[in-house]
Amino acid sequence: MHITTDGIVLRERPIDDFDSVLTLLTKERGILSVYARGARKPRSSLRASVELLSCSSFVLFENKGKYSLDKADLNLLFMGVRGDVEKLSLAAYFAQLTMEAAPKEEPAEEYLRLLMNTLYLLDKGKRSCDFLKPVYELRLLTLAGFMPNLVACAGCACYEGEQMFFLPQSGVIVCGECVGNYPPTQIRQPLTRGVLTAMRHIVYVETGRLFAFSLPQPALERLGEIIQEYTLCQIEKRLDTLDFYLSVHQPLKRAEASAGA
Repeated sequence: MHITTDGIVLRERPIDDFDSVLTLLTKERGILSVYARGARKPRSSLRASVELLSCSSFVLFENKGKYSLDKADLNLLFMGVRGDVEKLSLAAYFAQLTMEAAPKEEPAEEYLRLLMNTLYLLDKGKRSCDFLKPVYELRLLTLAGFMPNLVACAGCACYEGEQMFFLPQSGVIVCGECVGNYPPTQIRQPLTRGVLTAMRHIVYVETGRLFAFSLPQPALERLGEIIQEYTLCQIEKRLDTLDFYLSVHQPLKRAEASAGA
């Protein structure tokens, strides 16, 4: 049976000189593993369509739950991402994280929209890496069923106490009065009002307004630290693409800080 679906390449794994196995995020069927015969041949019409982050309309042949690629019409390449090592390393992390979180062989239109919108902003330089990383991580986890409860303190139900903490292992917020009721071994992250407001925005706002907020750079960096820790607690593994992104990003941040001193 042939199916046609829009999607994006999250990974290309060569299996010999000319063939590849692709991991795609597709609109109608979520994460799919697809065999692409001859796609790596230098003159193959599929070559550009099977590269990491290539967005295409894919024609797939399905037989007994296995998929092979018949045709792909390339729609978008995100050249601004490909030409910048920091952006590309962050995009590769987004791709690997998506493979961990998105559904397999189930509709995934919201996941695809989130990834495409995030990559567009990254590609065009409309939002910084520091901004897009926590937004993507937290919204992706929310879609995948790991939505934290940020409505009110898990202990007393106050909306916002004088002090607030986020517990990334359990995905709840607690106030300064209630945090002592939790084991001291449980990770607790102090929250400023701005960071908590941003987290609530990312989790609860409608899709069209997801990126419509701002934070001062120090608060944005704090947001990134908190959401990265929450992400690692929820997926329960360390991703090699995250380590590579940090190895690229952190020296750049130090260089910027030195230049501004």
